[in-house]
Amino acid sequence: MAANLVRNIHGTFAGSFAPRRWAAAVTLVEIMVTTAVLMIAIVGTSGYRYYAALDARKADKLRTAADIALLLCENWRGLKGSQTYDPAAHLASSLAITTVTDEFTGPTDPDFSLLGVYQVAVQGTNYYAVLSWKDVDAGLRAISIVVTWPKRDQLTTQIADADASFTLTTYTLN
Repeated sequence: MAANLVRNIHGTFAGSFAPRRWAAAVTLVEIMVTTAVLMIAIVGTSGYRYYAALDARKADKLRTAADIALLLCENWRGLKGSQTYDPAAHLASSLAITTVTDEFTGPTDPDFSLLGVYQVAVQGTNYYAVLSWKDVDAGLRAISIVVTWPKRDQLTTQIADADASFTLTTYTLN
């Protein structure tokens, strides 16, 4: 038996190992496994990028709604919460804002008195601002701004299409 074992050029004994065809199959299996792992990584990365872009758009709309609410609230607060405040008249030069004349049935606190509903157009999205106020105590007024907008990328034409909201309430001495 020892006579049959002859060293080949690689330093191994000829005939002592499995045939060459098994070595090629292991390489093919490794390639298939590697391909499967890469495909899973690519699909996962694509999904991650999609949801990251979607969340970035949602965050941008929320930030814009918060900026609108803050602008309206601070402007109204600067006028001591006046019951005659009209943001369409005060901010029309710097903001695309119009008064909504439709029947309003949106979000508002029943304890607050409705001042008005306004539409603000920013970057192709219509935001709706609901302004309301309440006298909390003698000389102290709560002013509330609720900004609503659509979650989907579409241009809404009525407040009923808006399905996301941001609320900001502050107090002022009047």
